[in-house]
Amino acid sequence: MDFFDNLEDPRREKCKKHLLLDIIAISVCGVICGADSWNEIEDYGKIKYNWLKTFLELPNGIPSHDTFNRVFCNLCPNKFEICFGEWVASIANLIDGEVVAIDGKTIRGAKVNGVSPIHMVSAWACENNLVLGQLKVGEKSNEITAIPNLIESLALEGTTVTIDAMGCQREIAQKIVDAQANYVLALKGNQPELLENVEDEFRFNKKVSTSVDIDYGHGRIETRTCSVISDFIHIEQPQKWANLTSVIRIESVREFKATGNGDFNEVLYFLIK
Repeated sequence: MDFFDNLEDPRREKCKKHLLLDIIAISVCGVICGADSWNEIEDYGKIKYNWLKTFLELPNGIPSHDTFNRVFCNLCPNKFEICFGEWVASIANLIDGEVVAIDGKTIRGAKVNGVSPIHMVSAWACENNLVLGQLKVGEKSNEITAIPNLIESLALEGTTVTIDAMGCQREIAQKIVDAQANYVLALKGNQPELLENVEDEFRFNKKVSTSVDIDYGHGRIETRTCSVISDFIHIEQPQKWANLTSVIRIESVREFKATGNGDFNEVLYFLIK
């Protein structure tokens, strides 16, 4: 209630049969419990009325589904998101070293003004199993500009932030370090010069630490070889990447038991702080 108390009520005073905080609390609880429509939120409120009454005022009972719909359609989405994000951050209890995965996803079937699908960039706290924050972007290419803004809005101290190759940018690495967090950035062809230097590092550098993991399951054997280099020779000006300490190469080989054939899958590279 404290986090949403300053949220502006969009309704006229004479139209307020239900308290704004009651409407928000029922909606949030309902969605957490699986409700995905205004009708289901109303049904949830009626079913849980006795429990909700222990901490909500509910002066005129449970609002109708139309009331939930109208109120949320008129709330300022940015201000609501700020309140919601602050509340989530207060209950997240991020542990030291927790992995926060930042990723972009296109919401299938969702369109803006009937033209293009909605693309979201979100930060997922793996141990807490919840989204810490998210931003809507125009299209996938806009992730690069959205990720720094998302990082600035989160309390990431002591965590390890992972991002795919789209987010492998010096500015983003600096933002993560400024937030007193560590990073694992996937490296691919969007940084061609750095990728070539890292490949040379593993080709010629003798100071390599290696670990092998073998996974059995689903009718196949997958062998992953992880190689780490922390003493750079071929990476030009590594200081351009904020506090870069290591580069990692992961090679995966998949062997299917039925045929015995080796299926070489991929080689992945990562920048580590």
